[in-house]
Amino acid sequence: MNKKSIEIWVGLFVLLGLGGMVFLALKAANLGQFSANSNTYTLYARFENIGGLKVRAPVRSAGVTVGRVASIKLDTSRGAPYMGEVRLEVSQDMPFPIDSSAQILTSGLLGDQYVGLEAGGEETNLKAGEVIKQTQSAVVLEKLIGQFLFSKAAEAGSKK
Repeated sequence: MNKKSIEIWVGLFVLLGLGGMVFLALKAANLGQFSANSNTYTLYARFENIGGLKVRAPVRSAGVTVGRVASIKLDTSRGAPYMGEVRLEVSQDMPFPIDSSAQILTSGLLGDQYVGLEAGGEETNLKAGEVIKQTQSAVVLEKLIGQFLFSKAAEAGSKK
């Protein structure tokens, strides 16, 4: 092989590598599912603490991804001020009863956070734009460790 053909093959190999990196980046950023043109409906959930939840995080029910987090903002206008309001885009194929609950969960011990939806037992389903009433905020690991250490310190102080 001459020098020019080797350079062409190296160039193709580099382009193939860059294409693979772009593909992996899109997969890691969760940009492959639930695009803007898919059939979804909007639900809202309000949490006292959203922890490390991010936009585009999955919405899962029974471990199956049924939607994405569309936006997160601080809600100061309604009855319970200063709560995190999360807008969820859920697949039209997945109706949830009006007494469903939402909670912020973590994948594994230190994994990414996602919204878990647990279906209720009512026959009437949530409609687009409605608010999920029953929510459970994220468990913040630092807060949990602080409470544990504080309780152990209080036990040690009461034994003396």
